[in-house]
Amino acid sequence: MKIAFFSTQSYDREYFDACNKKHEITYFETALNTDTALLAKGCSAICVFVNDKVTPSVLAVLSENGIKLIALRCAGFNNVDLKTAAELGIKVVRVPAYSPHAVAEHAVAMILTLNRKTHKAYNRVREGNFSLERLTGFDLYGKTVGVIGTGQIGGVFCKIMQGFGCNIVAFDKYPNETLKQTGVVYDTLDNVLMHADIVSLHCPLTTETKHLIRKETLALMKKGAMLINTGRGALVDTKSVIHALKTGNLGYLGIDVYEQEENVFFRNLSESIIQDEVLLRLLSFPNVLITSHQGFFTDEALTQIAKTTFENIEAFENHVSLVNEVKA
Repeated sequence: MKIAFFSTQSYDREYFDACNKKHEITYFETALNTDTALLAKGCSAICVFVNDKVTPSVLAVLSENGIKLIALRCAGFNNVDLKTAAELGIKVVRVPAYSPHAVAEHAVAMILTLNRKTHKAYNRVREGNFSLERLTGFDLYGKTVGVIGTGQIGGVFCKIMQGFGCNIVAFDKYPNETLKQTGVVYDTLDNVLMHADIVSLHCPLTTETKHLIRKETLALMKKGAMLINTGRGALVDTKSVIHALKTGNLGYLGIDVYEQEENVFFRNLSESIIQDEVLLRLLSFPNVLITSHQGFFTDEALTQIAKTTFENIEAFENHVSLVNEVKA
């Protein structure tokens, strides 16, 4: 099958070429949008990532040019208009699980870094500064960690934090009975936010969860609490978070995702002037840690993403059940 591959990075080529046995892939560094959709002409499928825009107008162009399958190489699908895709007869498949450990472990790394300030200590020592001033952290042992979303990633995260001796309170519309047996306590969203010293987001982005963390929910959180987001950027209302940081109500913020990340993430802008004023404001806080959507970025996860994507494509080719299909 001929596949147009959008938003290509060097590691995408490396891992997909290693797993590819028979498909003809044309790699494009550009993202998919209304201006680039025509690049897929002559292909039967496209492969897209989190920041590619699969809008109704893009889907119309894809359909006109023979695209029958959209293969997402990620778990999230909020960037695809599923209703329009269905109307045009275009199937959509995703990679629902690649390595829940990768993202969960990255969330833990962010907690440890923010808490013990290892990033600051590293830079100090590199400059010959061995002072411990303003590097005070806190014991994770005995702290209450609120987990929003206990799917595969959230479930792994719960188990890791239990290993630190933390008490886990969680919110999910569909509680996990196995996690309950390990001591995870499910409660309402409001109660989880009110009691947690650390809140970590692991839920999908839907119309229901957009800006789940906003002015009203931030007001429920403990003063000085830590917020971690390795889910989707729009789970958090960034301007409300900035206000909470300015007033001191929010003690720490760690984000691997950002609402407007498609304009910044996955690029080297070290020689450019960043135009995003909101992001620049976030970067000015000493208690904020930002990574550029690297939670998934392990060898195991990248291998599984490529493998599952090709399995989805081959299932479509062979007219067998699409176990990873996403429907409106």
